[in-house]
Amino acid sequence: MTAQLVPYEDLTALQRTQVEAIEIHPEQIKFAGDIHGALHTLLSKPGPGVKGFALLAGGVPVAFLLLKRPPVLPAWANEHSATLHALQVDYRAQGKGYGKACLQALPAVARAAWPQIRGLELSVDADNDSAIGLYTRLGWVDSGEAYKGRIGYERRMGLVF
Repeated sequence: MTAQLVPYEDLTALQRTQVEAIEIHPEQIKFAGDIHGALHTLLSKPGPGVKGFALLAGGVPVAFLLLKRPPVLPAWANEHSATLHALQVDYRAQGKGYGKACLQALPAVARAAWPQIRGLELSVDADNDSAIGLYTRLGWVDSGEAYKGRIGYERRMGLVF
C-alpha cells in the first residue's frame, strides 16, 4: 500500500471534490462526525490553528483528518501539542490499513506544519476498544484520566516527540 498524507491546501480541485465524497459508517459518525462537519471546521474560519490533511492512495483521497493548535486547541489539551480530530477513513477503504497509515504519517506532517509542537494528543471514546488498541500499538499513551465528553466518557491519549 502506497499512501501519502497531504495538506488539504495542496490538493487539486478534483481531489478536494473527492474528499467531500468521503463517507464513514453511520455508527462511526458519533465519534468522528462527518466529512461535511470536518470541512466546515477547516474552511469556515481559516486560520493558523486548524489544518486539514487527506490520505491519498493512488492519488485518490481515502481518509481525512484535522489537526488543531491554539487558538482553537481544546481545553483538555497541552498547549505545546497539536490535537487530532475527525479522523475518517472512507467506509469503502476501511480494513486496508489506511487509518494506521494516517497515524504513522501524522507526526511528520504535524511537525512540518508546526515545528514548535512537542507532541500530539487525541480524545477517544472510552468504550472504543479498537481505536484505543490501534493508538496504543502505534505508541500513543493513555493519560489514565477519563472525562465526560459529548457522548460519554473519553480518554485522552498522547504521542510525545
